[in-house]
Amino acid sequence: MSGTAKEMKVMEPKYGRLLDDFHTGDIYHHPWEVTIDDGMLAMFAASFLDANPLYSSRRYARDMGFKDRVVHPLALLNLALSFSVHDISEQAIAHLAYIDLRFPSVVYPGDTISVFSEILGVRASESKPDRGIVHLRTTGVNRYGVPIVTFERKALIPAGRLEGRAHPESVNHAPPHRGPVTGALPRDLALEMKIPAWHGRPRGLFEDFDVGDVILHNWGRTVGGSEHMQLTMLTRNSHPLHFDEVYCRERSFTRERVVEGGLVFAWACSLASRDTSANAIWEMGFDRGSHPAPVLTGDTLYAASRVLEKRDYNERSGIVRFHLVAVKNEKPAEIMRAGVDLFDGRFEQKVFEIERSVLLPLKSALAAHP
Repeated sequence: MSGTAKEMKVMEPKYGRLLDDFHTGDIYHHPWEVTIDDGMLAMFAASFLDANPLYSSRRYARDMGFKDRVVHPLALLNLALSFSVHDISEQAIAHLAYIDLRFPSVVYPGDTISVFSEILGVRASESKPDRGIVHLRTTGVNRYGVPIVTFERKALIPAGRLEGRAHPESVNHAPPHRGPVTGALPRDLALEMKIPAWHGRPRGLFEDFDVGDVILHNWGRTVGGSEHMQLTMLTRNSHPLHFDEVYCRERSFTRERVVEGGLVFAWACSLASRDTSANAIWEMGFDRGSHPAPVLTGDTLYAASRVLEKRDYNERSGIVRFHLVAVKNEKPAEIMRAGVDLFDGRFEQKVFEIERSVLLPLKSALAAHP
């Protein structure tokens, strides 16, 4: 550089928001937009090992009446949740709750997802004035603006305003929707539900469950450090709590990287899938979900399910509602033998719980479609 040296301009952009940056009614259009290709689905499937062929077999999905194999609903959850971190919860202390999670439309490989969120409420903590709770609803849409995933969540956010925030203020209007957000089944399936043949079909039809049944799922899975970091990046979750060890030593309550909650959610469901949802026609929804304790690299996850409710849906299927629990580093059977109720209250090993409603075929439907 010749002549007088110019003064160097140094910037340190920040992302996310603090509690006072939120206002009820704000709508944020998250900047990520991703086409869900086969490579992404292969990585997701390799980590989660879901037993339902609807997400892995084109033949099976087409026999059921879909155009192609279906993108796993919990891949959609992880994408939508992660997209919202960039400009909502990158400063968050913790993710507190999942509420009314639904999948109103089918997504196929090659579809593109974008996401927006609406702030439903902002509340300062009465007991700890340095933080508060933000309640929001996040909606993922496809390229036509049709909702494909929608849920509410609550996040614990530090008090104050974020100086040097790089992303813009909210835009207080939502994009136009095509198609309903509500509805029991996606249109593709509701038109003509079929129950395809499946040689070696495992247990888990509607009649196989009774209210009060407790199922201790036999698999465990240990969470690898590079695995959870790679999946966090794959879904575009930008919170350094999940991948920046230096940040975590200074600011994490665990003093190390914490596994992203949406991944724990999906692993819990996959651990339960052989026994509860391998035959599922559709995930009808999730509700009342929380993470009572963190999961760290090297922790081993186990899952258990309890049947809460059964009800008929139509002449070929019924809905079973489960209470799904994930624990770490100790098998559910051992915890129960110690006199702990897996499904009631908190205890040291519990890391996740949620209510899950699954549409399952009746045995008579299989007889009608050999």
